[in-house]
Amino acid sequence: MRAPLLQWSGLQKSFGDRVLFADAALTLQAGHGYVLSGANGSGKTTLLRMLAGLEPRDGGSLSFRDEHAPDGGVPEHWRREIIYVHQQPYLFRSTIAQNLEYGLRLRGVDAAERGNRVAEALVWAGLAGCAAVPPQKLSGGEAQRLALARAKLLNPALLLLDEPTANLDGAARRQVLDLVTALCLDDHTVLIATHDPEILRLAILDRLLVAERRVTPEEG
Repeated sequence: MRAPLLQWSGLQKSFGDRVLFADAALTLQAGHGYVLSGANGSGKTTLLRMLAGLEPRDGGSLSFRDEHAPDGGVPEHWRREIIYVHQQPYLFRSTIAQNLEYGLRLRGVDAAERGNRVAEALVWAGLAGCAAVPPQKLSGGEAQRLALARAKLLNPALLLLDEPTANLDGAARRQVLDLVTALCLDDHTVLIATHDPEILRLAILDRLLVAERRVTPEEG
């Protein structure tokens, strides 16, 4: 059996006197999709932020691709392979195309290849013809689709999605749901924190529950 992509044991996290996690554990296999459910305040977003290196952990052994992380944080080079998409994604005040291109430029992808990949991402996100549009002019659903396309372009080994359909309804929610489903069918490992019942019901996802300061598999 292959070693897990990511393994975390003895996870601990507190905010002052409030204990969020106590000796929790998490295992993610490469190429699998996971949905993370739990009540508001149970720690879903904090868990994603710790995995992305945006929030320190108080304890626990964390490994990714069999490499162990230092106490508290994650190695900087992991951040090229672990991409976190916020519930309200930050978009640069430039153009849609420049937002998509940014990460590729940092990775040294040449201009011609960047152009080809950005064009494909625009089509994938349903934003073809909008390359020169400032992202501030996008609706909430369009902004979320842009953020998902920007993450997909970087070909992450682990993709963390925080409430990707929150505050969306109607056609906007359906379009984002379709992209989330497509990402889960790709070769990435995807971990989604959500309350959305349609995502929770996706048969392609393994269900995890955050409750009682632990992360456990959820049956059904």
